[in-house]
Amino acid sequence: MKILILAVGRVRDPALAGLCEDYAARVRRYGHRLTVEEVREEPGSKQTAEVLTGEAGRLRSRLAADTYTVALDPAGEACDSPGLARRLNSLAERAVKKVAFLVGGHLGLDPALVSGCDWALSLSPMTFPHELARLILLEQLYRANTILRGEPYHK
Repeated sequence: MKILILAVGRVRDPALAGLCEDYAARVRRYGHRLTVEEVREEPGSKQTAEVLTGEAGRLRSRLAADTYTVALDPAGEACDSPGLARRLNSLAERAVKKVAFLVGGHLGLDPALVSGCDWALSLSPMTFPHELARLILLEQLYRANTILRGEPYHK
């Protein structure tokens, strides 16, 4: 399965960037073709709606029509690690070829973009910086694979 993490902005902290790459490499060891793509953040001097609309347009332009889309959104479905593993397994069983996880910028994702996704996923009821949300997502994708393989990491 191809997994795309499509994020607004880049990870500026070198320590976080290193951790993101470490977990991305771990996910790839399970045979997933994982890529991380970034779109530029909208300039901060604009109104919130204008920022979200601009970023959503750039995210949409990177998505193929046959991609299963997952929006990371605090109002999305809460899911534990085994639940994420089951969801990924279900997608694989349904022969879904491409899954894209959308990570918003400092303002989140445009509500219209979220509503158009196949699934809205909440990482937590807490608010995280978008750079940290990307790291948490990568770690959870790795953890989901260890759960599916019955490996001890997830315990």
